Amino acid sequence: MKIELKNGRQNLSADLSKPLDISIPLSPGGPRAWYMDPMKIEPVMTERFTGSVKSGGNVNFRNIWFNPHGHGTHTETVGHIDREMVSINQTLKTFFFLCELISIEPEIYTGAERDHIKKGDKVITAKQIRGKIKPGAPQGLVVRTLPNSAEKLQRDYSNTNPTFFEPEALQHIREIGVKHFLTDLPSVDREEDGGQLLAHRAFWHGNRPDDRECTISEMVFVADHISDGNYLLNLQIAAFENDASPSKPILYQLQEL
Repeated sequence: MKIELKNGRQNLSADLSKPLDISIPLSPGGPRAWYMDPMKIEPVMTERFTGSVKSGGNVNFRNIWFNPHGHGTHTETVGHIDREMVSINQTLKTFFFLCELISIEPEIYTGAERDHIKKGDKVITAKQIRGKIKPGAPQGLVVRTLPNSAEKLQRDYSNTNPTFFEPEALQHIREIGVKHFLTDLPSVDREEDGGQLLAHRAFWHGNRPDDRECTISEMVFVADHISDGNYLLNLQIAAFENDASPSKPILYQLQEL
């Protein structure tokens, strides 16, 4: 199935039969962060019920334990850092966006140390973002970090001080019109930053009336065969009444008509 889209004076098409899935499934062997144990999927087993066909039950009936921020690909709202519980299910109401994919190799920070950034940290800077995208960017932006190892599919990020973003980078991203930001990192902020979460706050807490409409998605995985460029993004979530949900972002290549 092919669809046609109009973006200003541009006429575009996308083939919906050729999805490019950039999500990482929730599984016990998948990636995790924030000192979480692996997620668990276990059959319900009681004296009166066996929730496993393999073990003699009539159906498979499993419990799943996971944390949406700590396991696999997830999408979060401003409620992640707000006193109010802002539900992803109530605020993300449209699911297709024009999107740009860029790849960036982090820099090693050598400047003055502060709580949220230290010498030797691997960071993505506002200057790097500015060099890749220009004002008038699509509503969605995906940043793939380099090198791009398949280890991202199962890595335990806890206590590893992963790459993160300068707050100014997230501020710039919002200023140029991006509403849905996606990254393959476990967080846009430093793992240990004294609780400041300055990159999250630069993205959301800028006295902008559309903060509730904007999302950050983390722990995606963009395979090497997917080239940098412009795409149609389908941002799928589960209907959780929570600040974050497991998600399944899908890219579709765009063609000009």
